[in-house]
Amino acid sequence: MLGCVITAAGLLVGTGCSTAHVTVAMPSPSTRDAAAACDAWADALPSTLVDQVVRETHPDSPLVAAYGDPPIVLRCGVARPEALEPTSQLVSVNGVDWFPEPLSNGYLFTTVGRVADVEVAVPADYAPEAGPLVELSDVVTSTLPRLID
Repeated sequence: MLGCVITAAGLLVGTGCSTAHVTVAMPSPSTRDAAAACDAWADALPSTLVDQVVRETHPDSPLVAAYGDPPIVLRCGVARPEALEPTSQLVSVNGVDWFPEPLSNGYLFTTVGRVADVEVAVPADYAPEAGPLVELSDVVTSTLPRLID
């Protein structure tokens, strides 16, 4: 049986999802500092997120994580979103700024202004989709310093 396949934006592109591993596109942290911060971030991630258990990912890397079925997909060390403009509306959760982008079935949230940025793809099944950001913002604050204070 095929597992869930996730694209770079964290979108589900397969239909034969099982509880097997979640395939996630690997991000590429831009600097050594970003890669080190992502390692610390991975070590601090919770075992559950919005009551969903952590899932195995392929590849098995500290740069990616997934929770639940359908999967909430996290990627650390992502590039700045192309749609982000100086006038873009951000969502601030516990001191962390997130750039929201609607997807066909959920939302993609990306941190802004961190040594390494994190992307969180949240399927509509978890509405309100910003819920996971409450739990993740403390992890971001403790492991991914701001670029500018």
